[in-house]
Amino acid sequence: MKKLKLTKEEEEIENALLSGEYKPIKGKELANIEKTLKSRKKDITMTIRVNSEDIEKIKGKAKELGIKYQSYISEIIHQVAQ
Repeated sequence: MKKLKLTKEEEEIENALLSGEYKPIKGKELANIEKTLKSRKKDITMTIRVNSEDIEKIKGKAKELGIKYQSYISEIIHQVAQ
């Protein structure tokens, strides 16, 4: 079997798993995580017209946060909807 070459980040995660750094979760905590993930599921496509300067500013802020700008916009919409 061919051995896979892991990235540095993947190696760190593997080492943390093997050393017991991560602990399994159950019950209410697991249910809360599942609920949060379901509420963040993106299941519809939306097309809107927006100001190009606004999008450039949003792209800049998303880049500072290290996320894709569509994900950032989606998170903003989610926060407003709450």
